[in-house]
Amino acid sequence: MGDRTMGNRAHGVIALLVALALALVPQGAMAWGSFGHRTTAEIALANVSPHTRAEIAKLIAHARELGTPDCPIRNLEDAAVWPDCLRGESWRWGYSFSWHYQTEPVDTPYDVRANCSGGNCVSAQITRNQRILSDESLPPAVRLEALAFLVHFIGDIHQPLHSGDDDDKGGNDRRVDYGIVPALNLHSIWDTTLAERAITSAQPPLVRRYTPAERAALAGGTPADWGRESWALARSAVYPGAYGRDPVGGDPLPKEGALSQSAIEEAIPVAQRRIVQAGLRMADALDAAFAPGKL
Repeated sequence: MGDRTMGNRAHGVIALLVALALALVPQGAMAWGSFGHRTTAEIALANVSPHTRAEIAKLIAHARELGTPDCPIRNLEDAAVWPDCLRGESWRWGYSFSWHYQTEPVDTPYDVRANCSGGNCVSAQITRNQRILSDESLPPAVRLEALAFLVHFIGDIHQPLHSGDDDDKGGNDRRVDYGIVPALNLHSIWDTTLAERAITSAQPPLVRRYTPAERAALAGGTPADWGRESWALARSAVYPGAYGRDPVGGDPLPKEGALSQSAIEEAIPVAQRRIVQAGLRMADALDAAFAPGKL
């Protein structure tokens, strides 16, 4: 009787963990999930100039003009998740859904021009929306839309599986155990479950004012550089963490894998660094867009 009770309790704990993990899984390919995107925006806001912060507030005052009452923008954190919220209105915003990623096979060299027909990819849209944001001749609502897309896409491009792919839609076609939680979507693990643990366990906290030396070490580069970094991490960290080997040069990886507790611990600092880099690079992009003289 005691063994049966303990077994039932264990089963209940596992079921609860599965439910909690699945509750974190976003619909579609959404990098970092809501918490991750909001955190990158918080990092950015803590590191922009006072002038940039004031200019952001001025644009956000025009949020109602976007005509998206189900996806309000009240602050930069809301703006960072706004493009994912738009998935509920695909009839209106479907043209933008391909802008969130630029996945390229991890077994071929990264090429920023690949998988970007007509500028419909994340790296091109970062550049485009930063330019729109910087143009003061445009209506405030147009610039606010560009602001939201810009901060979201800078977050997206830093998630490794929005750049690296192993014939699996950026990990969406793979089922991977996360510790004792079975069969999660590999992409969603990096979007949410792992990202949230990385953020909440960070010491010191990820959201803070960074020193000039820290910014010099973590920020900089171009969207092409950021995409290439993510692609390289997909090959060197994401797939090996789930499968215990390099995804290139051997037999194809199976559809099922497992992130052990030790593999999770190794992945946490990778996720932390990418989230911080996204936030600091976002701060630089916003300061450049609002600076006198512009880009």
